[in-house]
Formats: sequence, structure tokens, C-alpha cells
Amino acid sequence: LKFQKSNQSTCWNQKPIVSKGQTIKAGQVIADGPSTDFGELALGQNVLVAFMPWGGYNFEDAILMSERLAKEDRFTSIHIEEVECIARETKLGREEITRDIPNVSEDALRNLDESGIIRIGAEVKPGDIIVGKISPKGETQLSPEERLLRAIFGDKAGDVKDTSLRASPGIYGTVIDVKMLISRVVDKDERAKSIEDFEVTRLKQDRDDEIKILKDDAFERIKSLVVGKTSSAKLTVSRKTVLKKGDKITEDILKTVPFEKFADLTIEKGDEAEAEIKRIIERTLEQIDLTNVVYDQRISKLTKPDELPPGVLKVVKVNIAVKRKLQVGDKMAGRHGNKGVISKILAEEDMPYLPDGAPVDMILNPLGVPSRMNVGQVLETHLGWAAKELGDQINEVMEREFSPSAIK
Repeated sequence: LKFQKSNQSTCWNQKPIVSKGQTIKAGQVIADGPSTDFGELALGQNVLVAFMPWGGYNFEDAILMSERLAKEDRFTSIHIEEVECIARETKLGREEITRDIPNVSEDALRNLDESGIIRIGAEVKPGDIIVGKISPKGETQLSPEERLLRAIFGDKAGDVKDTSLRASPGIYGTVIDVKMLISRVVDKDERAKSIEDFEVTRLKQDRDDEIKILKDDAFERIKSLVVGKTSSAKLTVSRKTVLKKGDKITEDILKTVPFEKFADLTIEKGDEAEAEIKRIIERTLEQIDLTNVVYDQRISKLTKPDELPPGVLKVVKVNIAVKRKLQVGDKMAGRHGNKGVISKILAEEDMPYLPDGAPVDMILNPLGVPSRMNVGQVLETHLGWAAKELGDQINEVMEREFSPSAIK
């Protein structure tokens, strides 16, 4: 999964931790998701915490934080906001999703495509047009002069009003995905066709990859049965002889044989191997047929018109990735039920410091520990500090003994 939206509008992303050609076994972790590191739970960040009062700013579990954490994006998160624009059939006529919006400057339309929908990758800020939409408005009472001007110049701008979808206050982000649902009563526009073509191409590629994996697996099993054995009959591929009677079967020869021709392989004193090859091919062909059926259904579902409520012509859904830095008022928590709200973000030089001059990253209220008896947080703080210092000592030894200059 790449950059999917969760139910809490957070970003769900997975990344592979294995490389191409690597041997893996059943049950092995092959991808990391959110909050995991090589398959192990890895929540939060390692920061230097002080348990002490600080001018009343950490009263009632409030948290003081160093500006350095915000600068280094230590607790920055990515949220995916989904916005929706609906074009309906109204009593006055159809609403239309378009780029042709009256009284809007070309600069405001710079990120819209010909269909009036924002392009993927565009930067969005509050007030920006995400989906251009016009709606018919009722005829107002016109003066004789206005009627004359409209009759002469054919002014159509007065017939519609701008009802475009714009970014809400606080939305600063990047467009990462656009989905379109189109009723059967309207034709697909260029953007809808391009999205559909892209999805169909992706599904076909996935199908071909799955079939290739099935064939490669069958090839490996057949190879283990026949390599090194002697052929008992001639095998031809496209009128070209690839195996003669009495030839030794090698991996290079097998690679020139199409998958469908493996059933024609004959081996001296190899009745059991031939029967196993036929079973492997039959099972693989069944799996390939099943894969084709599944993907054909997905492609068919993708290309047919969407079932929308009565009166709805089009629905456009736009996903915007928003980067959120830590700020005053945000809630934070440890792993021991110790939660609190950030009351102040202090400059690095204003934070309390250790005897060696190292400033702390966060200040927590010491009164939050004894009454709740969650001493795990204190234990974690001390053990984490000891582990970090031990790691620093090891790094110093490594740099001193195994520095690039020493190795050279």
C-alpha cells in the first residue's frame, strides 16, 4: 500500500525491506508499515526528557517542547484530506464541472486541466480552486438596456454562477490522487478517460506480473525434475528442433521452451517425472485462468458506469496530502498512559540543560508520575538514556579504530 488514507485521515504507507533476488521464507517480514522498523514495533521518537517544573507551563500534565523537534520534523505527520465535489441535475438545469468559469482569472485556473479538475502534484493553499464547477442560476429581472445588450452580444456569463470547490482554511498540501464517479446519463470527459486508462493499464500489468510469477514457479519445479535427464524424443518449437532424442536436458535449453510445450517433454525412464510435469502444468493453467477471471471482473467493474444516487451526474474526489508540524495545543502521549497537551514551544537556548551543556528536548511535570504509579515511564527514560550513552561510546570506538583514514 502506498500513501493510502486511513479512517482517521492519516497516511498509511508501506515500504519494502527486502531487495530483488533475495531469498525469503514463509512468515518473513518483507515490508514495513507505519510505526514498524524491520517488523518490530517502533512507536514515537527518542528524545531527551526532563521531569521538572518550569514556570507553571507544565501544570496539569502540560508539556514544554524544544523548537528543535519542530525544526527537525521529529513529530511531523502526513495527513490525507479527501474533498468531494458533486455535479447535480437541478430544476434550473445541469451543473457542469469545467475549466470555463466566469469572472475567474487565468492565474486562478493555472493548476486545472481541460476538464476543470486539479492536476496531481499541484500545491494547494486555502482559497485555491480544486474542482471548477458552474451552476445555472435563475433568470433575474433584467432592464430593457440589459436585455438589448444580451441579445446583441450573447452574454452567457450571466446565466451561470461559480460554485467551484475551493480549499478550506488551513489546507496547505499536495494533490496525490483524483477519483471520478460518472453516471450513465453523461459522457466521460478526457480526465475520466485518462484515469480509467491508467487504472486499466495498472491492473493489466498486475495481472501479467502474477501470471509471470506462476509460470516462473512452475518452471523452477519442472527444472528440478528434468535437468540432467536424457530426452527420449525430439522436441520442436516453431518448426525448430530444440531437443533431439538422447540429448541431455539443460537449464539453457529449458529456457527456450515455451510454457505450453513443457507437456511435450519426454524423458528416458521418467514416467513419474512426466506425470508430475503434467500435474504442475494443469495446476498452473488453472491458477492462470482464475487470475484472468479475477482481473477481467475488476477491469469490467472499472469501465462500466457508476451507480450514483438519482440526480447526481458526477462525483470528483480529490486526496490532498497535508504535512502537519507539531504546534501548541497538540496532544502527545508516551507508552505508559502519560498524555498531555503542548503548552509552549521554547527556543533551544531557553531549555534546561545537562551538566555537559546538552539542552533537553521536552519537559514533563514530575507530579504526573507518583499519583498514577506508572513508573514504567521513569524506567524507560533511565534505560533509554543508558542505552544511548552506550551506543555513543561504541560509535566513538568505531570512529577512532575504524575511521576511513585508519582503514585506508
